[in-house]
Amino acid sequence: MTIRSRMLIDKHFTVSAVDPRMYGSFIEHLGRAVYGGIYEPGHPTADENGFRRDALEAIRALQVPIVRSPGGNFMSGNIWEDGVGPKSERKRKLELAWWTTETNAVGTNEFAEWAKLAGTEVMMAVNLGTRGPDDARNLVEYCNHPSGSYYSDLRISHGYREPHRFKTWCLGNEMVGPWQIGAKTAVEYGRIANETGKVMRWVDPTIELVACGSSSRGMPTFAEWEATVLDLAYDQVDYLSLHAYYNNNAGDTANFLASSLDLDQFIGGVASIADYVQAKKRSKKKIMLSLDEWNVWHSIGTSRASERWQIAPPEFEDAYTFEDALAVGCYLITMLKHADRVKMGCLAQLINTIAPIMTETGGSLWLQTTYYPFFHASNYGRGTVLQSVVDAPKYDAKDFTDVPYLESVSVFDEEQGVLTIFAVNRHLEEPMALEVDVRSFGDARLLEHIVLESDDLKATNTKTNPNRVVPRKGGESKIDQGSVQALLGRASWNVIRIATTKG
Repeated sequence: MTIRSRMLIDKHFTVSAVDPRMYGSFIEHLGRAVYGGIYEPGHPTADENGFRRDALEAIRALQVPIVRSPGGNFMSGNIWEDGVGPKSERKRKLELAWWTTETNAVGTNEFAEWAKLAGTEVMMAVNLGTRGPDDARNLVEYCNHPSGSYYSDLRISHGYREPHRFKTWCLGNEMVGPWQIGAKTAVEYGRIANETGKVMRWVDPTIELVACGSSSRGMPTFAEWEATVLDLAYDQVDYLSLHAYYNNNAGDTANFLASSLDLDQFIGGVASIADYVQAKKRSKKKIMLSLDEWNVWHSIGTSRASERWQIAPPEFEDAYTFEDALAVGCYLITMLKHADRVKMGCLAQLINTIAPIMTETGGSLWLQTTYYPFFHASNYGRGTVLQSVVDAPKYDAKDFTDVPYLESVSVFDEEQGVLTIFAVNRHLEEPMALEVDVRSFGDARLLEHIVLESDDLKATNTKTNPNRVVPRKGGESKIDQGSVQALLGRASWNVIRIATTKG
């Protein structure tokens, strides 16, 4: 049988413009993300600075507008001064977050260079685990001040006359977590975040700051942590971070595909907490959200590398399945539904470590299944998110009730006159007949219907078979008198793009 769903979209009923930084990513000094990922001197595609051109090409195609760096857990023990200046003089250090040896071959300046090549901005972080306000303000001075001071002139002496002008800064990372170097209570962190943010802004008033929220909705301190931190640092910060990872280690696909409902509740809950603090302080400022770590992570909770103090050992190199791609699509749709509050997002991570892009050291590159929904959202999900009225059948899963088989959102790019509908059919057995009312857009014609599907939920792309799961055009859609009639295959990701009458 075929299940049926309906949507009503009106271009006059909007949620919010999409901040392009929603499609950001993350490159931590972890595993082969940096060394062997973006940076591999001697690789056949490496440029004169050691950056892999094949990786740059795959990343540029994603149009990632911002990349968080250098951590992550790595940040809470990082001494930024070890990663600047002549490479021959840089210290090799025992890296305690992941029990590796950090060569510091790629530091602040090298990453800034890479970001320019990748066409992206840098979301920089400061160490609030083992360090504090003084080191943070020195780093801002080094990166952003033009010249005439010790640290800005130090940067110039290192060969970088123009300041990097990093705009977005994270005030530490996951400081709530006991696994974090220098973990803190909410009061301890709120106080140091406030004082650090204050002096960073004194150095550069143009920057924006992200405070650490909970590392997951399941943290025992969730909600109380957010409320306390914001109460203490509200005037200094612009964003509150959320981190969310999911997996299907239990082998329950229906429940796994429903996990975007947890993300929806997480985002809504944190927004409510921020609004509570705003009301309490009678502030005109509204705190926005930065979902600066999110992904499917099957190997989460596994131990660090079995042999300590290796240089860039393979870690958390999850092989992503077709069902993982469906889940990633659902998370992207959920983020778009909250475009009024989620202004930044970072798919964690970008290459090799729980990533959509994989490389072989000295060899080839291939794209995982999860690359494609992210590619589609980033390339076609720019514009304004519209309110959608949806009528779809539902199911109950182990952890969730009333899960709609249709997960969908629409984004209208008024400048281009293109409406894009992203849709996942969660039903594992039946196709879905979807009817979408788009009469408010005037004369409309179908541009394309892209489909990602597979007859095997566990199918993966590999080095030897990199194209097992790839999108195809030619999905079953048509438009007749303002009505889109589409057939969504069972367990499928769909991108329906429609040319509309402008004005």
